[in-house]
Amino acid sequence: MRVFVTGVNGQLGHDVLLELLARGHEATGSGSAPAYHGVRIDAPFSYVPLELTDREQVERTLRALRPQAVIHCASWTAVDAAELPENRERVWAVNAGAVESLAGICAELDAKLLTVSTDYVFNGRGTEPWSPESSRPEPLNEYGASKLAGERAAQERLERLFIVRISWLFGLNGKNFVRTMLELGRKCAEVRVVDDQTGRPTYTRDLARLLADMIETEAYGVYHACNEGPFLSWADFAGEIFRQAGLGTRVIPVSTGEYGQNLARRPLNSRLDTSLLRRRGFAPLPDWRDALGRYLEELKEQEGSGWDRSK
Repeated sequence: MRVFVTGVNGQLGHDVLLELLARGHEATGSGSAPAYHGVRIDAPFSYVPLELTDREQVERTLRALRPQAVIHCASWTAVDAAELPENRERVWAVNAGAVESLAGICAELDAKLLTVSTDYVFNGRGTEPWSPESSRPEPLNEYGASKLAGERAAQERLERLFIVRISWLFGLNGKNFVRTMLELGRKCAEVRVVDDQTGRPTYTRDLARLLADMIETEAYGVYHACNEGPFLSWADFAGEIFRQAGLGTRVIPVSTGEYGQNLARRPLNSRLDTSLLRRRGFAPLPDWRDALGRYLEELKEQEGSGWDRSK
């Protein structure tokens, strides 16, 4: 299958491209940079520089490549910066306008589109997991609102559509919470971490396998995906990172209000109900504790990092 992947210079796009290449698909990667940059990809692949907010460029590129499927991983993810008035136009152009453009050209080419969205489309109230079938989106911030607008624009223009909402992403090809905690844990005796935001993390390697599984089917719809296992807070996650990495760093739990460094409101409840995956025949992602362990080994191999997971 000819598959076009956006955002391959980021965490998820990189791993999606790797997964597709491993399965023998004819995958083309794209990004806003002139050339691919990031963790080395040994398999041969084509890279196309693409400004996703340029509708004409998007349409011209995809008409030339004629993909049978597009997996859209690129996004504006700087949640606090999205609140700044000077960034609003760009945020909405990337998170909503680009999805609309991709959906339109996919409809013209009779291609599938899988676009990745976020738990931030919900308001974070309560404690029940959010259902992709029955929960009503109500975003709290510009990032969430722009991602929801992208979902709806795609739904208006395309039937062959997958929308996959995820939470708390971490992977090898970029910055994330795990990397930040490891950096802090190596130099600090204690770290303040928010303990009133609850969800589950998502490892890009595991998610990439699921997205590749999906794009090989016709089981279109809205899904929620994250690693399985117990729900937890960011403070809980930090504690498990330090434990598995063999670091003695102490976690000091604080409320979102006490932490007090965010411009954007965060949903306190980011629990995602992933049960639809099983009901549609997709394998759920492994337990997040197992995923974290594999990620730490991946980091150790990639970077030669010095922590000892045997402790």
